[in-house]
Amino acid sequence: MNTTLSSPGTTKTRVIVINALFIALTLVATMFINIRLPLMGNGGLIHLGNVPLFIAALVYGKRTGFIAGAFGMGLFDVISGWALWSPFTFVIVGAMGFVVGLISEKVPGKRVVVNSLAIATALIIKVVGYYFAEVILYGNWIQPFGSVPGNIMQVVIAGIIVVPLVGRLKKRAKQ
Repeated sequence: MNTTLSSPGTTKTRVIVINALFIALTLVATMFINIRLPLMGNGGLIHLGNVPLFIAALVYGKRTGFIAGAFGMGLFDVISGWALWSPFTFVIVGAMGFVVGLISEKVPGKRVVVNSLAIATALIIKVVGYYFAEVILYGNWIQPFGSVPGNIMQVVIAGIIVVPLVGRLKKRAKQ
């Protein structure tokens, strides 16, 4: 009997545990590892919540990336006094996780280049998504530009941390 094969129940349980773990890691990294930038308007919040989000997407795929981003950062907004932002965060950051995972799964090529491309795409989603979210919330087309530097820094810093690590993490996750 081959003991390396999992039963269907164990596989579902493993997926649920991994998703819950990355929701929690994204929430904690967003909540406790952050700096608020003193810029105009919302100013931007620099946090490391994108690190577990990108790891989830690049190692476990688009579905886990979506779940970690949408629920992890959406929950942060709800419990941290930013509840008005939660629906926007759910969609924007969920889309970031999904697209990063999708690009990583589907695009052939050298993994470092593909993962960098995936994170660059997430950067575009974040900047554009939160720009329009702020336009909707503030009714102003100029003020949202104050959050763009923080959004860029968040994703770039997370990319610098994640891209070199994810190859090793992916190998270990397969074991």
